[in-house]
Amino acid sequence: MTESLKKHIRQYINISDEKLDKYCSEFTLRQVKKKEFLLREGSICNYEGFVMNGCFKVFHTDRNADEQILYFGIENWWISDIDSFINNIPSKLNIQALEDSEILIISKTDKEKLYLEMPEIERLMRLKFQMSIIALQRRIIDNLSKSSEERYLEFLQKYPNTAHRLTNIQIAAYLGVTPESLSRVRRKIVSKD
Repeated sequence: MTESLKKHIRQYINISDEKLDKYCSEFTLRQVKKKEFLLREGSICNYEGFVMNGCFKVFHTDRNADEQILYFGIENWWISDIDSFINNIPSKLNIQALEDSEILIISKTDKEKLYLEMPEIERLMRLKFQMSIIALQRRIIDNLSKSSEERYLEFLQKYPNTAHRLTNIQIAAYLGVTPESLSRVRRKIVSKD
């Protein structure tokens, strides 16, 4: 059940088999049906999750009821609302399955306990947190400085095996454009080929 999590962790840190087994034993496997919410805006996020298989969207709904997708959580990705998780405040995000999925979940309490017992795990999560900040910074810069066509092409590079699993509306919400604008971008790209 946890082999992909173990493989993922070993990409970032050296850890004994015994400690890795102990860490992974703290996770609970949860099966999530398509359209089911793992987290709803206003709830406290008290877990972090590692996506075993499936696809999730992490999004905010604005005052016009339009979704703004921050990212898609696919296989071997971590998903959570970091702000709510760390600060124990109501979430401003929703996490919803886009297809039947499986996720390994660890509670904040268990994670904090493991930090004290295993410095390697704290190092792992520090590295993952740094990577998340870098990705967020790059996404903000790209959204401020690149055209919708450039953002779409980068999206296809970032999610090469995922774009076909998403609707045009979901991709547009991730890119921050209307579905009509996305259609124009796609037509423009096709006409260049």
